Amino acid sequence: MATWNSRGLRGSGFEELINMTNQVYGEKSLALVQKIPTPITPIEIDKATRHITLAYFEKDSTVDYIGVAQSVPICFDAKECHTDTFPMQNIHAHQLRFMEDFEKQGGVSFLLVHFTARNVFYYLPFRVLKEYVERIERDGHAKNFKYEELDSKYFVTRSGAALVHYLEALNTDLMERRDNATDS
Repeated sequence: MATWNSRGLRGSGFEELINMTNQVYGEKSLALVQKIPTPITPIEIDKATRHITLAYFEKDSTVDYIGVAQSVPICFDAKECHTDTFPMQNIHAHQLRFMEDFEKQGGVSFLLVHFTARNVFYYLPFRVLKEYVERIERDGHAKNFKYEELDSKYFVTRSGAALVHYLEALNTDLMERRDNATDS
């Protein structure tokens, strides 16, 4: 059973930006996306602040967010990377399985990655993430991917109050999927 402490708050600033973006999307009827809480069992609570200081994860979480955007089921996880090299150990096998199963059901899975040193956001389609995993298994490639490998069409920008405007990248992903299906 995994233990949670203050490390569990890593990425909370990034997630707050996503939460604000999802609120804007909801207000504009563009998408309905919910943050999925990770179930925990509190072990220690600071009596003065009533904050949980130590807890155990009850079970493996799936992804951070799930919802629907213009009739398209979506799920994604938010990850932060402090360098230009993203360590694949930050993505757990149970998350990969969930995203793959979600795609098999007709949904769209992806990661939103915040490269903090550059203050850049990136939409990583599941099929590309899967290619990174497969090259590790197949070729013994380093267990990471690098910023330089990323496709420029999936960088995420700000648009008004949508601070992490990932719907444009989602639309690009959907068009690419359609084009690939047509070519097959």
